[in-house]
Amino acid sequence: MQNPADETQLSIPEAVLLGHALVQRVADSLGIRAFFIKGPASVIQGLRLPKMSVDVDVFVPPADLAAMLDGLRERGWRERPVDPDERSFPRHSTTVDHPEWPCCIDVHYRFPGMEAAPGDSFDVMWAHTEVLELAGQEVRVPSKALGILILALHALRSHHLPASQQELGFLADLTERESRAAEILDISTAARSLAAMRPFLEELVSQPVEWPEPSTEWRNRLLAKEPGSARIIAIAQAPLRDKPKMLFRAVFPAPEVHLARNLYADMTFTGRLGQHKARWTRFLRALPRTVRDLSPLRRRGPAARSAGQLHR
Repeated sequence: MQNPADETQLSIPEAVLLGHALVQRVADSLGIRAFFIKGPASVIQGLRLPKMSVDVDVFVPPADLAAMLDGLRERGWRERPVDPDERSFPRHSTTVDHPEWPCCIDVHYRFPGMEAAPGDSFDVMWAHTEVLELAGQEVRVPSKALGILILALHALRSHHLPASQQELGFLADLTERESRAAEILDISTAARSLAAMRPFLEELVSQPVEWPEPSTEWRNRLLAKEPGSARIIAIAQAPLRDKPKMLFRAVFPAPEVHLARNLYADMTFTGRLGQHKARWTRFLRALPRTVRDLSPLRRRGPAARSAGQLHR
């Protein structure tokens, strides 16, 4: 016999749509400017091929992050554990979940690849948003040009993956077909994302552009393709006095490291031993590729161009 509770359980697509409406209402009640990125809105706008979203991605000004999280906390949402090592993993969002919702909410307050101050980047983006109706609620979403910029930056972070290459090709074709390259270039210039966007934009723009060098954070993100590589990069670049503590934490991670990967990980003594074994197995299996990918660190050359241009 079917459990009646199962019949009322939200599916993930339902939860994602209703989650957008919930977050918009929380933001409105607190007077917070908020807009939604990626997700079902990007499919409706024609910026992505149809795909199921498994979480809600909302962008708020960094100054309003705490207020937004408090508003969600009052409604039963809780912050998920995160790796405390911010040197290896610079944060750009906070993830919250709810025991009765099958999806998470990612509250973004900055976006990797945008080198302007986070508050300034938000103001640039906010000026390029529009209204869309989702789940009976009017929500703010990026304009098409800004949406392409955000999705391209997201895909460029993992440009080596086939799914990211497919998405970048789709976005490049869309940009060319709708003649949006100049507008995307203007937003990229204002948000200081030209360096990160160069592999995407260089073949699409007709005007001469002075491309800046990418930041260390962006170069590191492009290099960190395999398990453990982000920590290796951070340790290599850290001052000598910080290296021993970072090495210790790499070998003996805090409990949050395991919980960030799996919220329901077994954290008993035996369970943690199993987590350590699985972690080292992943690292050793990926070690040959890690050594190859991190070779630009030895050459100390600009690694951002390792992304190359898009070939369509």
